Amino acid sequence: MAIADALLPEFDHETGVTRRLLERVPEDKFDWRPHPKSYSMIELATHVATIPSWGAPTLTQTELDLGGPNQNTAAASRADLVSRFDKNVADTRAALVGKTDAEMMVVWSLKNNGQTVFTMPRAAVWRGFVLNHMVHHRGQLSVYLRLNEVPVPAMYGPSADEAPNF
Repeated sequence: MAIADALLPEFDHETGVTRRLLERVPEDKFDWRPHPKSYSMIELATHVATIPSWGAPTLTQTELDLGGPNQNTAAASRADLVSRFDKNVADTRAALVGKTDAEMMVVWSLKNNGQTVFTMPRAAVWRGFVLNHMVHHRGQLSVYLRLNEVPVPAMYGPSADEAPNF
């Protein structure tokens, strides 16, 4: 089985769970943050919704430079948040479909204002920088929801609020 074919079911599962979480972000709590050094709820949710967009350049380019002004403004509404996420997921999924093992092993670099942060094969970047990064911040967002009495969806089994929906 090709690497990309093995990654697709995991991507589909994780993005499905993430979408269900983003659908629950309460608009009246967008400015809430658990600590002054923490992201606000909408900043964190926007970050979660944006992370899948890094998958397409990971799969179609040999580097990504995150330097320069931040073009990622906070979502204005829950509908905007979910819409951005859906577009990012669709674009990235389309870029993953049909990738050969040789393409997945091409060396890729993350840069910040021209300085190399890391260099790894695309497959490793996909797993660590794209997928695991999204899951990590999704976990943070689930705690934000829990602290605000918002029911948390099932992810890998039942949550305290609901049985699995997969």
